[in-house]
Amino acid sequence: MDQQWFERFRDQLDSHYAWPALYTFKFIVPKGKEEEVKMLFPNHVFTERPSKNGNYTSVTLTMMMPSSEAVIKIYYSVSTIEGLIAL
Repeated sequence: MDQQWFERFRDQLDSHYAWPALYTFKFIVPKGKEEEVKMLFPNHVFTERPSKNGNYTSVTLTMMMPSSEAVIKIYYSVSTIEGLIAL
């Protein structure tokens, strides 16, 4: 994800949300990497669903976010997890 992508994403977030707002994060995580995602969000409740073949897990969580910048920081933090796909 490059800087231009994040700038466009920030503009889209700001046009669709009135901050603070509930924001739903969805990630596709390779099997065995689920705990890495959970460690980034202590004290939050996750919904998990394994893929058909069990190679991936869909991880969803909803958080109250103060701004588009806070949402983008979350995406930056999860981008360090190898193989993770953010939806």
